[in-house]
Amino acid sequence: MTGIAHQAASLWGLDPARITLAAQRENAVWRAEGPDGSHALRLHRPGYRSGDELRSELEWMAMLADGGLDVPRPVPSRNGRLVEDVGGTMVDLLTWLPGRMVGRQGALEGIGDRTGHMRHLGALLARLHDLSDDWSPPPGFTRPRWDHPGLVGDTPLWGPFWDNPDLSATDRAALALARGHAGAALQAQAPGLDFGLIHADAITENVMVDGGRLSLIDFDDGGWGYRDFDLATVLLRQLSAPDYPALRAALIAGYAPRRAVDAGTLDLMLMLRALTYLGWIIPRMDEPGGRARSLRAVATAMPLVHAYLRGPNA
Repeated sequence: MTGIAHQAASLWGLDPARITLAAQRENAVWRAEGPDGSHALRLHRPGYRSGDELRSELEWMAMLADGGLDVPRPVPSRNGRLVEDVGGTMVDLLTWLPGRMVGRQGALEGIGDRTGHMRHLGALLARLHDLSDDWSPPPGFTRPRWDHPGLVGDTPLWGPFWDNPDLSATDRAALALARGHAGAALQAQAPGLDFGLIHADAITENVMVDGGRLSLIDFDDGGWGYRDFDLATVLLRQLSAPDYPALRAALIAGYAPRRAVDAGTLDLMLMLRALTYLGWIIPRMDEPGGRARSLRAVATAMPLVHAYLRGPNA
């Protein structure tokens, strides 16, 4: 990967000697120092996103940045392209945002006013949704869809969650029931659900804090989806927090100027969000910590499944 990163840096006129690996998650992110400041050089995981999907992501991010949202701004290469293919690896360059990530695995590290933080994040997501609704995507715009097929269809975006090997027979039976009920609920409620472009991954690792400012990074999974799914993604990592009810209320309050949030719909999205991680971990089970992450995903999802099956929507 180092060789590819060095080749890619040259395409943007950056000195390969001044890049360092900053993060190795789904993508490899290198911090590149240039005459106009720091940048994030992203080497995308092969096969995860097409060139058209990546260009669409960057066009969307550029619009959000132009609209005043604190997100990284794409930087065209010397060839005028937002995305370059370097030896079969798709690469792009973004401005480097100041600050630090909020925390890992849902921890609100160093956040004194936890409810204030959630209100701020709710307002940030509302602004993202407003800007996206006011935008007309260019021809050829394509991003993944967190919709009925993408969540509970035969080929969900993050894989068949019901095949997770850490599920018991009882778990699988409950999942089958919940999947059927949730699918019917989504189809019945679809005309009234707020649907559009969403970040889809506003976890603590992807929210940056710099003094009193919040910004969003990593739009890799952003696409078309239910707006309450964005809120559910934030809240899923907070379920075990002692102040979860207050955090949930604060997030909704921050979002409220855009739209009132229905509690039942949000609970449905929380369950659906939890199910996605059961599928996401399957191809990653052999990675370091994969089994532990799978067991955590099961421990998070199944109580939500049982609560949903006990509720009025079932």
